[in-house]
Amino acid sequence: MMQLDWSFFSWDLLQIYLWQGLQFSLQLTVIATLGGIALGTLLALMRLSGKPWLAWPAAAYVNLMRSVPLVMVLLWFFLLMPFLLGRPIGAEVSAIITFIVFEAAFFCEIMRSGIQSIARGQVNAGYALGLSYPQNMRLIILPQALRNMLPVLLTQTIILFQDTSLVYAIGAYDLLKGFEVAGKNLGRPVEAYLAAACLYFLICLTLQV
Repeated sequence: MMQLDWSFFSWDLLQIYLWQGLQFSLQLTVIATLGGIALGTLLALMRLSGKPWLAWPAAAYVNLMRSVPLVMVLLWFFLLMPFLLGRPIGAEVSAIITFIVFEAAFFCEIMRSGIQSIARGQVNAGYALGLSYPQNMRLIILPQALRNMLPVLLTQTIILFQDTSLVYAIGAYDLLKGFEVAGKNLGRPVEAYLAAACLYFLICLTLQV
């Protein structure tokens, strides 16, 4: 510890190397969370529809995504999409799309368990009032389910933020990449990764409070 260069931990470090990466990491977390919840809710409703032609594809999608490491999905999408589209789409766009489609599988299971936690009497009460299936879900089931799922959704969002560090694999400039560049340029890799660990810890701890 006595050999650490404490001058490395400065305001200039944030301004020059980290600010751009921190912005992208937070932006990716917010967009992937909102997009993942939206797509995950749709997948959950498909799985709970009772119609095989909807439930089976949704189940296959969820099981596939949950069985493959995120970094592999990132690499597949980043390398295959330019080949299929005939032009590159950029590391940042690839990361956003990949995170949404990947995290949707996890949010789907959270949403599905939350919907199933609502008592059947609530569902029957909605139908007794003359509500259709979509109205019943939108007005009665989902509001109650979301309240029950908030702690789990927050936990998954924190995990998602931690996973944003994997975008280094496709060259996107995220928070961890900023620390890596700072460590190389300033010749202090130990201080860079120590500061990265502390900042990730503080951000995740803040989200839990």
